[in-house]
Amino acid sequence: MSLSPDVAPSKKPPTFTQSIALAMVLALGAAISLGVTRFSYGLLLPAMRSDLGWSYTLAGAMNTINALGYLLGALSMPRLLKRFDAVQILLFGSAAASLFMGLTGFFTDAEPLLVQRLLAGIASAWVFVAGGLLAAQLGAQHAGRSGLILGVYYGGVGLGIVFSTLLVPSVDYFVPPKLHVWPQSWAVAWWFLALGCVLATLVLMVKGHAFKRIASQSKAVNAATNTAQASRVFHWRAFAYALAGYGMFGVGYIGYMTFVIALLREQSASTTTITVFYAMLGLAVMASSRLWAGLLDKYKGGQALAFLNFLLGCAIVIPAVTAWQPALVFSGVLFGGVFLSVVASTTALVRHNLPPTAWAAGISAFTVVFAAGQIVGPTMVGWIADGAGGLARGLLISAFALWLGALLAWRQKPL
Repeated sequence: MSLSPDVAPSKKPPTFTQSIALAMVLALGAAISLGVTRFSYGLLLPAMRSDLGWSYTLAGAMNTINALGYLLGALSMPRLLKRFDAVQILLFGSAAASLFMGLTGFFTDAEPLLVQRLLAGIASAWVFVAGGLLAAQLGAQHAGRSGLILGVYYGGVGLGIVFSTLLVPSVDYFVPPKLHVWPQSWAVAWWFLALGCVLATLVLMVKGHAFKRIASQSKAVNAATNTAQASRVFHWRAFAYALAGYGMFGVGYIGYMTFVIALLREQSASTTTITVFYAMLGLAVMASSRLWAGLLDKYKGGQALAFLNFLLGCAIVIPAVTAWQPALVFSGVLFGGVFLSVVASTTALVRHNLPPTAWAAGISAFTVVFAAGQIVGPTMVGWIADGAGGLARGLLISAFALWLGALLAWRQKPL
């Protein structure tokens, strides 16, 4: 299947088929920024924790510092977008994230690993926000079907998860332990993951001209927007309930993605079970683009965000209350089928309620609260897990955070 047929070199907007193909290429950016840079850590955490003698609090801090970097990257985006276009930021961020991923495999002390996770978080925010903006611009050219285009972009995270799931357990087959540069196989896994990110970055570079054409067409549309619409800008207060609900999403979902593999290992799940679980989760992310596209197109307020937050909380509760393997697989499928659509729902909310001139500010604001929530989530769950309740109690707290987010988002009305 061809991923990226060229858009005709004319000023005409791309056809819907061409736009889907471009969204699939853009999805490689989402795969790099979250699917690999963020979520592969959950697969490597048990081995790193065992080899390096970490507590759950320190293990959670690794994703907390990554989320802090993500927050810093998101905060820097409005200024960066004044100096560089979204395509330049996307490509530079992808290359930087690949570099920092590879460097992670060269350290065993906590301090340099924390620094690498911080820098990777900054770069991944640049990629994810820039890619989301380009996907929104691409979707704007196909009224009524933009939800699918957004879903395809965000579904790229699932591609990164599947790639990580297949690669990490196979490292010992590709590189026998006696050939490891470091005694820890997780270090080699980081290098292999970084190589995959480099290859994805090269594909993005090849299609850079097509993304620039989309951005140029969007600017032309913005220039034609009437004065009354163009004067509308993003105001935090107007989106307060949706922002609060999305912040609770950041708090809740990240605990699951950080610790669910560790919990499965505590429950004596086999390597095969864990691989199937995470691969099904990633495949569900990829399939979710079509599943929720109609929901994102239909609702203009916070209804989609609320409904998806509620479902996500239900998915997180399951491994906290049962070790029955079919239920665990269902949890992964439900979680994967929902959580990136939560992210897409905020982009859709911005697109429904603001003119294109305000999209960058809106997407950046939602990314900031998302990142702030992610800072709290991993360390909170890790701290709870080090106590008497263990990881199961930590995931219950994550689920309650998501349900609170659903209640808040439900109060968001269309502007």
